[in-house]
Amino acid sequence: MTSAAGAAADGERRNVSDAAGVVVLGACATWSLITAATHDGRPEGVLLAVLAVAAGYAAGRICGALLPVAAPGAAALAGLGLAVAAPHTLPGPQMSTPPGHLGAVAALLVLATGSACCAAWAARPPLLRLALRALATGITVAAAVIGPIAGFFICAAVLLCSLAAGHMRRRGVGLAGLALTTALVTGAAWAVAEDVLPDGLADSLEGQLTAHRVQLWRDALLLAHRDPVLGAGPGRFGELSQTAAQSLPAEARPHSAPLQQAAEQGLVGVVLLAAVFCWVLYTLWRTPLPTPVALTAGAALTGLAVTATVGNVLSFTTVTVGAGLLAGLATARPLVYETPDTATTRARERR
Repeated sequence: MTSAAGAAADGERRNVSDAAGVVVLGACATWSLITAATHDGRPEGVLLAVLAVAAGYAAGRICGALLPVAAPGAAALAGLGLAVAAPHTLPGPQMSTPPGHLGAVAALLVLATGSACCAAWAARPPLLRLALRALATGITVAAAVIGPIAGFFICAAVLLCSLAAGHMRRRGVGLAGLALTTALVTGAAWAVAEDVLPDGLADSLEGQLTAHRVQLWRDALLLAHRDPVLGAGPGRFGELSQTAAQSLPAEARPHSAPLQQAAEQGLVGVVLLAAVFCWVLYTLWRTPLPTPVALTAGAALTGLAVTATVGNVLSFTTVTVGAGLLAGLATARPLVYETPDTATTRARERR
């Protein structure tokens, strides 16, 4: 009786989280169409990103239910392969790879590290778990070689968070900390763009971010101030920003997902972007998988969010598909029988 009631309650919570995801993603697509119609924008990029996240999430849920260890392990190898091949598949010499593409490489490696760690926590044989953790370590080392150094630090942070997740009993606290981290990084980027930080700190951050990127952020805020509700329209930043006019066509973006949303879709777009991230964290809180898997996936997706706050990584379909895939793998319901004891334990872990 208890097991049946618990299973019914879990099923109802999953239905609620899935319905919330449909509403949030649908709202993102609808709002992009509204703002595009108002300002003659181009919503194709936003619609493609929404479709990529939804498709990746659905594929992750299916593969995670059928192959809870093999699926995230294969996703980690695929992410590593795409990251290694990416610089060689771009036009022009490798030394001229645009910064945005390097950010996408870092994002793929972060997601691959998270997938490998999730697979390790899902594996039961000690040797297999050790091999998967070695894979995650190898991906982290690769991040220092083929990507920007920031990607290496984020991959290392995901790896350390995954190891620490094994000692946490309440996933809600960990996920709240990840949400706070994302909010702080976003607030710092916004403060740099608004030029409200002390001179010494502002100069230091601008030196790390480059003056060109900071100027793109300030152009984005200027557009957001002109129309704070609707923005300038999806895809119009490149033609309205004076700084973007001096960039390569592929780089004519604000290099910050929140600021791009503010510039092109107004504050409503920013709220919808935050709602997507909150929805992902909520699904991880309610996932039937163990707490280490939920927190590991949350750490990797937080790393992606941090990267997206200071780069244009969400403009790459492989990254958005990978993000949805990892979220789906970490929230899948394995096709195994759950006893009352394990159901009670998992219910406690979700608090």
